[in-house]
Amino acid sequence: MKNSLPDFDQKQREFAAYIRDPEHNPVPEGIQEQRMAMYRELFFNNINGFLAGNFPVLRALLTDEQWFALAQDFFAHHRSESPHFSEIPEEFLYFLEHERDNADDFPFMLELAHYEWVEMALAISKEELLINHSELTLESRIQLSPLAWSLAYHYPVHKISPDFLPTAPPEQPTCLIVYRGTDDEVHFIEITPITYRLLAVIEEHESLIVADCLQKLIQETQHPNPELMMTAGLQILTELAEKMIVVLV
Repeated sequence: MKNSLPDFDQKQREFAAYIRDPEHNPVPEGIQEQRMAMYRELFFNNINGFLAGNFPVLRALLTDEQWFALAQDFFAHHRSESPHFSEIPEEFLYFLEHERDNADDFPFMLELAHYEWVEMALAISKEELLINHSELTLESRIQLSPLAWSLAYHYPVHKISPDFLPTAPPEQPTCLIVYRGTDDEVHFIEITPITYRLLAVIEEHESLIVADCLQKLIQETQHPNPELMMTAGLQILTELAEKMIVVLV
């Protein structure tokens, strides 16, 4: 006897298609349109609220209509690889970088979203801060804290607001350290490109002696006064160690 029950997988696909994009997909046969609209609103509002909560600056820059269109574009077209709600912001970043195609978007949208995601990622990170209160010297062995990220952007993302909307990137990149401190709060520091490179050198090695790290930077930059560079570099690393951005091992 032929099975008269509807194909579950097909119904599931029809259900999901309508939930994602009701303007271009019909209500599944046998289900009331009012009920489907309720399901649609519930699903979309959950995603929309989660995005708005994790990208508050980006949300503040857009009108309600612009934000709804962006959230709907993501909801309708992105196929998430993760079932976890906490990973939706990372999925949204992937969508902006690889799938979103809208000439009217702010040129800094992806970088701003990434910066906001970093703040969230550090806030919920389960990494533990390694605390060593020893004095930092040229002989110390150091590494970058797992709760500190050094970042470089074309735009000054930490300054963007409804009152500051740059239309083109400045000549110099914006280099930042975003980190979670001993107070368990997320902070940021604007740094110079050379400090950014210094942190990159540290990050490239599992652990590195301070003098070796600074010597590598001196060689890269061909600094005319190596002794001054050593002194200044040690001072910078000492200040970063006080904030637990650089940790002794």
